[in-house]
Amino acid sequence: MPIAQLYIMEGRSDAQKERLIESVTESIATSLDAPIEAVRVIITEMPKQHFGIAGKSAKALGR
Repeated sequence: MPIAQLYIMEGRSDAQKERLIESVTESIATSLDAPIEAVRVIITEMPKQHFGIAGKSAKALGR
């Protein structure tokens, strides 16, 4: 059973996350010849102040 764990910054809509799950699922199923029913996708959202880029938080950088 393939499992994809994705980390994204908070702020995306439920519809965007649904599309992401669908797209990742299809890609995994196709590339691994796995049944789509066996693919699992886990999304973990993090606050922008918990993600650092070049020594600053994404929030401080306005991302």
